[in-house]
Amino acid sequence: MKNQKHKMETEVLIEEKVKNKAQENKSIIVYNDDFNTFNWVIECLMKYCGHSLEQAEQCTMLVHYKGKCSVKVGSYDKLRPIHETLLECGLTSEIQ
Repeated sequence: MKNQKHKMETEVLIEEKVKNKAQENKSIIVYNDDFNTFNWVIECLMKYCGHSLEQAEQCTMLVHYKGKCSVKVGSYDKLRPIHETLLECGLTSEIQ
């Protein structure tokens, strides 16, 4: 009986860890490319990531000069539709 109780407690802990891992903050990373204009990237960041003009401009400059920039932080479930929309807009991004 003791082993069964320990096994159930272990399973619950593992389930909680998996659930917590899925809810951990992730980032959408946008990468530099040779075909999107500054204005287009700025527009997309403002429209889909909720950036102010200044924030979108700064992120776009980082993408251009550093090669990438984290543009949005949140849970995977929150970021996935934003990431997919950025991809549909032609931006190169991933969730990390």
